[in-house]
Amino acid sequence: MTRRRVLEFDHEDGEKLGGVDVDVVKHVTSFRRHVHPHLRRPGFYAVGCLMLLAFSTISLFVKFMLLNSYEEMGVMMGKDRTRGRAANFIVVPQKTMYQTNNALSQEQDVSADLVKTIHPKLQVSEIWKEPESEDYYKCINVTKNEPWSDDETKGYLLARANGGLNQMKTGISDLVAIAKLMNATLVLPSLDHKSFWTDPSDFKDIFNWQNFIDVLRDEVHVLESLPSKLASIQPFDTAPVSWSKPRYYRVHMASLLKQHKVLRLTHTDSRLANNGIAEPIQKLRCRAMYEALRFNNNIEQLGNKLAERLRSNGKPYLALHLRYEKDMLAFTGCSHNLTEEEDEELMDLRFHVRHWKVKDINATQQRLLGECPMTPREVAVFLEAMGYPSDTNIYIVAGKIYSKDGITPLQDKYPNIFTHSSLATEEELQPMQQYQNQLAALDYVVAVESDVFVYTYDGNMAKAVQGHRRFEGFRKTISPDRTSFVNLIDQLDSGELSWEVFSSKVKELHKERMGLPYPRRPGKSSKLEENFYANPYPGCICHKSDDERHSSKKGSKS
Repeated sequence: MTRRRVLEFDHEDGEKLGGVDVDVVKHVTSFRRHVHPHLRRPGFYAVGCLMLLAFSTISLFVKFMLLNSYEEMGVMMGKDRTRGRAANFIVVPQKTMYQTNNALSQEQDVSADLVKTIHPKLQVSEIWKEPESEDYYKCINVTKNEPWSDDETKGYLLARANGGLNQMKTGISDLVAIAKLMNATLVLPSLDHKSFWTDPSDFKDIFNWQNFIDVLRDEVHVLESLPSKLASIQPFDTAPVSWSKPRYYRVHMASLLKQHKVLRLTHTDSRLANNGIAEPIQKLRCRAMYEALRFNNNIEQLGNKLAERLRSNGKPYLALHLRYEKDMLAFTGCSHNLTEEEDEELMDLRFHVRHWKVKDINATQQRLLGECPMTPREVAVFLEAMGYPSDTNIYIVAGKIYSKDGITPLQDKYPNIFTHSSLATEEELQPMQQYQNQLAALDYVVAVESDVFVYTYDGNMAKAVQGHRRFEGFRKTISPDRTSFVNLIDQLDSGELSWEVFSSKVKELHKERMGLPYPRRPGKSSKLEENFYANPYPGCICHKSDDERHSSKKGSKS
């Protein structure tokens, strides 16, 4: 999806390597001041000058070689994905804690100065370093092409994708697999216009519809609209059972299709099981999700521009899915640090949304169970404990932050906060300004492209983005352990833990929560197990050892 480049660092000494080093000048002055008088005779003076010239040349050469070797080491340690620079959108950061301290004594030698400079840089690269995943690779290629013809289809499948952008995106990917299982022709689905955001955008407004049809051409027949010869047929409306296995679609749903010729699915969210599905169907789901369902060119191009602007000062950036929004807080019943009036407003919203089944919620219990989105203040403390410096560039992947304080508690600690509104020009943003799903698509692109992605709640966007980042090579994704973190920060606030102990515990707690590769496993309940699109391994990602096992099996059969 993108090419990568290494992290760029400024020279720590703050001086041009080709110029005269300040330290060298001081050494020259000191030498002249303390030299013995008889050495100032012409012969000795010439020798002295030659010695000083040699010393300065060697000093600069050593410094140059050491700095170059360190930058090469940075190349090995860090991976960046920038596509270029946008010179007109340079973000001027505050002076970082990792730049050379000008107060360092100029009398110190070059080697001592470099030791003090390199050590912090090694630390900063670690917080951006990606998980080890060299032995993993994408494996979604079509194993056998079976071109469709109109005569083969058993009927036509219409659908209204329901929910927000990412719920619709994963639902449509499942819909592609369902059409394959039913041997049906799929008509471009319509999108939900009645969810919380009431966005009127339709499929072509968000997705590259021609790419969708072209990518799937050899596996699923997709049409822009229902053929005119079927215009008089009333589609049969039905909602498939959630998390169904392939047999349900091959038998029950296929019989409905045969009977009615045109089916319209009223719901598409989580209609196909996460596990227990044949490998070709799993691969098809990923081809639909990551290759066919590309956003339209306007969204893709602007998203990539925003990513470039975030990196235009040579620094990596962190995308933060801060799901501290009104709808999510109302749905989860979380009100920690909110005013009484805000709590009542959320409760009123919860009781007025009919399809939110749970109404009476204990907010304190929810938080202690880790069921609440992290607050802006909790996020600031978390990032600091994890080692991210205060000048980190942070892109907020979210709508309007709820509460009277808004994002202030986070911005007080991390002032380099950006959103699509602050990075894009008015002209660039104008076509999608009033369309929440299009803006969410823009945020999705920037989040997938980020150097580090942190999500504070397990919502649909968090699932979709982390899965996409795994698919693109296990890009660093931090998943806070909210249950344990809430317990730790409460101990910090009460004075039971010092900052040093707290920070150490937070780092230790999240060593294995950085987006490391691990296989998705079935759970006791389809609803509670890990979502397929949050971790498409196995299914769409393979390990080299899998190939070795397959090869050994073939060898034993022969």
